[in-house]
Amino acid sequence: MNPSSPQRNVLGGPLEECGTDPVTGFYRDGCCTWGPADVGSHTICAVVTAEFLAHQRSIGNDLTTPLPDYGFPGLSPGDRWCVTARNWARAHQDGAAAPVVLASTNQQVLTIVPLEVLRRYAVDVPPDPSSLAQ
Repeated sequence: MNPSSPQRNVLGGPLEECGTDPVTGFYRDGCCTWGPADVGSHTICAVVTAEFLAHQRSIGNDLTTPLPDYGFPGLSPGDRWCVTARNWARAHQDGAAAPVVLASTNQQVLTIVPLEVLRRYAVDVPPDPSSLAQ
């Protein structure tokens, strides 16, 4: 897959923006765009929590310390960030997974994490929340 080609989310629709404050994505395009250069598969749009950030630090993936040379601002709870599929899956196995925005999560992740697992952590809200009552 080429990062310039249309990307799809895990629900089959167009890949939606994950976050621009801070700007996320392996390609720093605000989306969890995947391409061959992204060997870590930064494909899950997570809403990071304090528990998730602490877990990531405990496995050697410090997401809170800024690294300006890499365009990384450091994260705080509530930030939306494209995280690696394997690290999110490990957090899931350890009971510390972050919530997931399915419309902004790249379908490429399905080679690593099943959709039924991602759905358990979904925090997507439709444009018209009243549709949830139907």
